[in-house]
Amino acid sequence: MIEAVGLTKRYGDKTAVYNLSFQVRPGAVTGFLGPNGSGKSTTMRMILGLDNPTSGSVTIGGYPYRKLPNAPRQVGALLDAKAVHGGRSARNHLLSLAQLSGIPARRVDEVLGVVGLQDVAKKRSKGFSLGMGQRLGIAAALLGDPQVLLFDEPVNGLDPEGILWVRNLMKALAAEGRTVFVSSHLMSEMALTADHLIVIGRGQLLADMSVTDFISANSADFARVRTPDTEPQLREKLAAALAEAGGHVLPEQDGALRVTGLPLPRISDLAHDAGVRLWELSPHQASLEEAYMRMTQAAVDYRSTADQKAGLQQPLPPGAQPPVPVPGQGQPGWYAPPPPQQGGQPFAMAPGGPYGGAPGNGQGAPAHGYGAAGAAPGTANPYAQPAPPAQPAAPAQPAAPAPSAAPVPQDQPTLLTKKAPAAPQAPAAPPAPQQAPAAAPPAPPTSPAAASGAAPAPGPADAPAAPVSAAPTTQPEDAR
Repeated sequence: MIEAVGLTKRYGDKTAVYNLSFQVRPGAVTGFLGPNGSGKSTTMRMILGLDNPTSGSVTIGGYPYRKLPNAPRQVGALLDAKAVHGGRSARNHLLSLAQLSGIPARRVDEVLGVVGLQDVAKKRSKGFSLGMGQRLGIAAALLGDPQVLLFDEPVNGLDPEGILWVRNLMKALAAEGRTVFVSSHLMSEMALTADHLIVIGRGQLLADMSVTDFISANSADFARVRTPDTEPQLREKLAAALAEAGGHVLPEQDGALRVTGLPLPRISDLAHDAGVRLWELSPHQASLEEAYMRMTQAAVDYRSTADQKAGLQQPLPPGAQPPVPVPGQGQPGWYAPPPPQQGGQPFAMAPGGPYGGAPGNGQGAPAHGYGAAGAAPGTANPYAQPAPPAQPAAPAQPAAPAPSAAPVPQDQPTLLTKKAPAAPQAPAAPPAPQQAPAAAPPAPPTSPAAASGAAPAPGPADAPAAPVSAAPTTQPEDAR
């Protein structure tokens, strides 16, 4: 058992703890609550002999901590999970503590398995996460199998599975008859873990009672009553009957009634006697967080203020209106609305694209490629390759076709298909003496299809013929 009597601690002109008296009994999980700066950590340090009290005393099992025989075997504590040499592995850290306290080395492996660190026992602790550091600190507290355990914020950094494990561990230790003293700011977790509460504020005791009594003493339980919405006269009739019986009735925004001062059976009997049908009759009790906030609201030293953003806001341009506050902004569960859309299309770009320029691909056709389907016409695609400028068509030159080549109409449109590979050309002939041009052979008769202007059907004869080059005339060597 831990017992503090008139415990006081001053640091110069600052009084951290003043005349604090309480008892932490075995067989129960005792929660230690208080705002930041209320003196919780200072009190736990005085319990462990790390700080000397200015006045008063605190004992464990009737002895100050420093006078306990082999104190690490009787008291285990976790005050700072980072109080570990980062260069040591988890196992070596626990092994050094065990050797200093005369604890067998096999106990080190046992507690590593209890906290789930057996797979990282040989890794250096400086690479541990916050949750892994918490587990190592809990292992150090359990190392001597002590009867008294103190934990300061033991669930910091733990995942939900780790939080559940710590909760069950605390309850199991208390069920074995050990003294468990836990300091925490998580009210929801304390409501599930603690059996008894010690609450301090500004170094002084505010409450020392069970969790149930603490909530009842610092909150108002009420009954929620609802009558048919289609018959408001029944609600008024029931409210009058409840007020006449000594109850305090308050209307709520959704049409229900909040009733205090009367138990639920009495409310039911009054509604029956008045001939009022009830749609809801339920008890409501405040949470531990609500009760805690109500008790400690006058003992909070560090209060937040609204962010005025002085000097950071840009002045509004002339004629501009200040922004209209969004309804519900700043309330729990509020999320910012989506950004305004441009012309009904949230991802549409400006007409010139992100880099300017004319819309489209420069050829009058819509820009395709990597653009999204259904994009607005005229929207430039920022990822499309620029189209090459159109080349003017070269004037057709009259040429004498080869005898085996079919006539090609001059007005045939250019096809956008792959061109057939050209036949390899023969080596160029040396310049021959200028002669009179030979007469072109007569053109073959024009087919009806060509006369009508239709393109001839593709066939083997349509492939371009290889240019015919005249072979050099061989002369006798003596004639050169």
